[in-house]
Amino acid sequence: MARKKKLVVRSNDPRPSDSKVILELIQYDEKEYSMYQDLPITELIAHIKLNHVNWINLDGLHEKSIVQKLADHFCLHSLLVEDITSDHQPKAEEYDDFLFLTLKMLYRIDEGKIDYEQISFVLGKDYLLSFQEKEGDLFGLLRDRIRLDQGRVRKKKADYLLYRVVDIIVDNYYNVLDAIGEQIETIEDEIYKNSTETQFKNIQQLKKELIFLRKALYPLRDAMSKILKDESGFIDPVNLRYYADVYDHVVHLIDSLDTYKDLTSGLMDIYINTLNTRMNEVIKVLTVISTIFMPLTFIVGVYGMNFHTDKSVWNMPELDSPYGYPIVMGFMLLIVIAMIRYFKFKKWF
Repeated sequence: MARKKKLVVRSNDPRPSDSKVILELIQYDEKEYSMYQDLPITELIAHIKLNHVNWINLDGLHEKSIVQKLADHFCLHSLLVEDITSDHQPKAEEYDDFLFLTLKMLYRIDEGKIDYEQISFVLGKDYLLSFQEKEGDLFGLLRDRIRLDQGRVRKKKADYLLYRVVDIIVDNYYNVLDAIGEQIETIEDEIYKNSTETQFKNIQQLKKELIFLRKALYPLRDAMSKILKDESGFIDPVNLRYYADVYDHVVHLIDSLDTYKDLTSGLMDIYINTLNTRMNEVIKVLTVISTIFMPLTFIVGVYGMNFHTDKSVWNMPELDSPYGYPIVMGFMLLIVIAMIRYFKFKKWF
């Protein structure tokens, strides 16, 4: 049955020592199928059969003793073990007795961050070893197909199994990129409605995740290219076309990643332009208000001098008029109305 993936937040911290360790062996050929779980590593290794595909999967790299026993049994180099147990960029390496591949397995976007783990594979003549950091993966349906003998997996060797698991991982990159595309559209709509600091933080987070994807995809392209040029004989020439298809998918993902990178940069430009436009609108409104009050301030200043004398030639007769105050106020109101109509005629606001 497919195992449900445990929801986790992206983190590079080592797994706690009390985390669950899952060790399983799926063994098959065209006629037989067996699966072993929850066995000590020594007993599990004892079930390995020649002329069968032996898929050993380990979830939980904090159990160094299990990793070391697998390394001792399959004669894995110490530097290879170090690459398995540490965070490493995707790569492929050829050894005398096996082929090594490590890459990032992405799950989804969780609160703006990509939930991922490193997964490593060791491909030998009759076996495939997979090392995962966390409990759960994307291979539940593949396990069911192997058990039910659906498709061509049971008719092929371990190199085809490696292709299938890598293809599943790469296909899920599309789901993560699609989620990023949806986030870009959502942020763009929010920016046009109301630009806030939250959108700025979301854009910065998207840029970080795109940088992470770039670091995961570009080395993976080189790793797949190296596998396509494999001369060690671990990949059946008939199956190279499948690996070429995965390589094409990785190249397409890189093109999509570059597109999303440009869109994210465009989001930042939209955000800044929206803020500038809003600031210009505020300044324009304040300028209009200040301009309207300029003549009113002049009038109020003139009458605020209170020059009132019967002997003055420059007498202000309206000061003695019972209607002087409402007349001046009405005149000031007419000025305001005239200025507003003029501004609207000029389409200044």
